[in-house]
Amino acid sequence: MKVKDVSEIETLAKTVAEPFGFEVVEVLFKNGREPALTIFLDKEGGINLNDCEAYHNAVDPALDELDPTFGAPYTLNVSSAGVDRPFKTERDYEKNLGKLVEVKLYSPEQGKKYFEGIMIAFDQGTVTVEENGKTYRLQKTKIAKINQGVVFD
Repeated sequence: MKVKDVSEIETLAKTVAEPFGFEVVEVLFKNGREPALTIFLDKEGGINLNDCEAYHNAVDPALDELDPTFGAPYTLNVSSAGVDRPFKTERDYEKNLGKLVEVKLYSPEQGKKYFEGIMIAFDQGTVTVEENGKTYRLQKTKIAKINQGVVFD
């Protein structure tokens, strides 16, 4: 199935999200037997089901006008970005600076493959995490997954 460029869909999605105070974190189109367009949202304090429904109702007619699949049917999904979503963009790192993160490495570094601590710095090639009073500077190329840490009360 032919689909418009995801950046064009993302621009529209962000325009619709702005009045709600939502951030469009990612736009994915899954082609196949059951094509689906999924828009992942975030906001301060998190996205709830009512937020997803309100956004879905607002973005659906705008997408109909854009016609991202040139008339072919697809399913529209709107979802919270989720706490355990891996960091993909510079913005993901910025939002989590000074916060608890979980880092999984492809292979051990300093005898460990898993770190859970406060991300105290990052740059183009590294992430610095403070865990139990020790500081670890980890190469991004060696990170299998990094996401926001989860604290259960």
